[in-house]
Amino acid sequence: MDTVTQQRLLKLDTGAVSDALDQLHMKGATYGIRPVWQAPRVAGPAVTVKAIAAGPTPPAQHINIHAISTADPGSVLVIDNSGRPDVSCLGDLQSLAAKIRGLSGAVIDGACRDVDSIREMGFPVFTRAVVPITARGRIQQEAWNVMVQIGGVQVRPGDWIIADGSGVVVIAQDNLEAVLSAAEDIVAREEAMAEAVRQGQSILDVMTNFNYERMLQEKRA
Repeated sequence: MDTVTQQRLLKLDTGAVSDALDQLHMKGATYGIRPVWQAPRVAGPAVTVKAIAAGPTPPAQHINIHAISTADPGSVLVIDNSGRPDVSCLGDLQSLAAKIRGLSGAVIDGACRDVDSIREMGFPVFTRAVVPITARGRIQQEAWNVMVQIGGVQVRPGDWIIADGSGVVVIAQDNLEAVLSAAEDIVAREEAMAEAVRQGQSILDVMTNFNYERMLQEKRA
């Protein structure tokens, strides 16, 4: 995994990255997926899983097993269960395995369970819902390391994920450097604005002087 990229992302936040995507006319910001505990910020390349409803063909293995077992350290497990809130697709045992494997965290467009245990082990999980109901007999893995969707955003294996208390943002790997550079510029500008406020300038003057309303349009021409 590219640890330099990971460290650059961890110095940002999802708001700055979302703004950078807006500035560059790109999609990537999701909504409705939040941390299940007060987890630290997570950044890493995606290893993906697509879940489907269970049917007459039984699964060879439980969902996520291949993805967790083969993921590179630092990766983020991304599970697409089409936003279903009624069945868990990650629990404490798999979270423990992912943590030991070195994964940075998990993002689920769906639900998880065993939140108390996950919090105690310190594994960051971001999900749309929490429910105690097991995946067994209800959903199964259709494929892993394939293109999936979370919050209406396409995620390919190797695309970068950043997740924090505000939610989850996806950065297509082809656009990574452009998005990082734009987000870093935005953070620098906002830090300068915050310092001006701390020094006693009014928020009205600061917003006007830094042209805040048009800040995300400056690179659109």
